[in-house]
Amino acid sequence: RNMSSAGPEGRKKMRECNGLIDSLVYYIQGAIADHEPNDKATENCVCILHNLSYQLEIELPESYAQNIYMQRRNISSNDKTPGCFGTRSRKVKEKQQDTPLPEEKSNPRGVESLWHSTLIRIYLSLIAKSTRNYTQEASLGALQNLTAGTGPMPFAVARTVVQKANGLPSIRTMLHVSHPTVKKTAVSLLRNLSRNTSLQSDIAREVLPDLVSILPESVPGSDIVCETTASICYTLYNLTQSSSHNARLLLSADGLPKIITISMNDSNMFSKASRAASVLLYSLWSHTDLHSAYKK
Repeated sequence: RNMSSAGPEGRKKMRECNGLIDSLVYYIQGAIADHEPNDKATENCVCILHNLSYQLEIELPESYAQNIYMQRRNISSNDKTPGCFGTRSRKVKEKQQDTPLPEEKSNPRGVESLWHSTLIRIYLSLIAKSTRNYTQEASLGALQNLTAGTGPMPFAVARTVVQKANGLPSIRTMLHVSHPTVKKTAVSLLRNLSRNTSLQSDIAREVLPDLVSILPESVPGSDIVCETTASICYTLYNLTQSSSHNARLLLSADGLPKIITISMNDSNMFSKASRAASVLLYSLWSHTDLHSAYKK
């Protein structure tokens, strides 16, 4: 577990170690089957997998890039052809979002397991069944890592979490736990998921009222709460930017007074949350059909 947090070279060596990832997954599967999701070894296994999934898309060798991603036939030669791992162009990002992954291997091995739907379902199962904060946080964090990039892999993982594995109810429960870092990681995962336009209506329906409910009335004096608040605002921004329906949902959940209060808190400590709330307000105002409702 310590070695897995030793930086890029350490992660690379551990991902390449024959049988290591398979053994970790095997152990966790056994623990879940035996109804023992709270033991310390399971926590250690999940924390290792969490660390090994960090920056996975960027750090995978080029040979995997060719095997994992399908050819992008629709990208014209006039465009700057993106590398397999990473580009910040919005147009390319949209094209990548529509690029499906190839058929999953039924029997993944080694590093292939890290983004496979089997492990995604294991993380969601641990989030639902474990009461151990570190295990919950590491499971959420692994999913956050896997959905953090801009290529097809993060969007495919996001679709698995939301649509194929029905993971939103388990993630929503984590929004209401008392442990601040678990809550923060759950919100960060939702922020990543909410970037995927094809999932926004599902996410808004399932968790938008919960996100509004955990917004503070004003930002308390804590860095972690400030970061969580900013992340909630950016998630709500993603969900409402192109959807008047979702903006109305936010309005009916009484989110506007909270967001206005947070946006006006301009002390240095809270500037991150205040700025995020201001960005959200500005975006909400772009829905001109809601102006009279906002004024009321």
